[in-house]
Amino acid sequence: MTKKFTNYQDSFFIITILFFILGMIHISFSILGFLCFITPFVLFGIYKDKIWCKYYCPRAGFFMRFLSKISLKKKLPKVLKTEGFKRGVVIYFIINLFFVTMSTIMVSLGKVAPMGEIRFMILFTMPFDLPQLLNISLPNGIIHLGYRMYSIMFSSTIVGLILGILYAPRTWCTICPVQTLTTVKKK
Repeated sequence: MTKKFTNYQDSFFIITILFFILGMIHISFSILGFLCFITPFVLFGIYKDKIWCKYYCPRAGFFMRFLSKISLKKKLPKVLKTEGFKRGVVIYFIINLFFVTMSTIMVSLGKVAPMGEIRFMILFTMPFDLPQLLNISLPNGIIHLGYRMYSIMFSSTIVGLILGILYAPRTWCTICPVQTLTTVKKK
């Protein structure tokens, strides 16, 4: 029996905006970004389909809502559709999550200082400070993890915006690690 799903992406785009606002209220809220990493795989495990991508992904809704009218709709380069490129993006995210995990452990153990800035693509410190509207004292590991998660979401959103403006609003979905990992090849 197939379940009928409603496409909530029309309103779930608000979650993307809320994520970035909450990170400005206090960076520890950015840890909620893990829900966008875990939920798609839970849904895939239950339904054996890309339910998240098709119906619930807040970022897809965000891109559709804000880029539909301004997208240049140029032809998508073939390289973005290749399995090798998609696997490369997955590997990049695995490496990124490895850095997040290991650096958070090291910060929690007091071996390294916590990150206190947003970084683009792991490497480049952004030339602005993220406002923190609440002053909450939390362990350094949580603060560090918040900045790491915010940086991942910030980087992938910026890349998605650029791709969406140049090509089609949901071009990011073509290379999104969640989409790549939850695509079942028909035999």
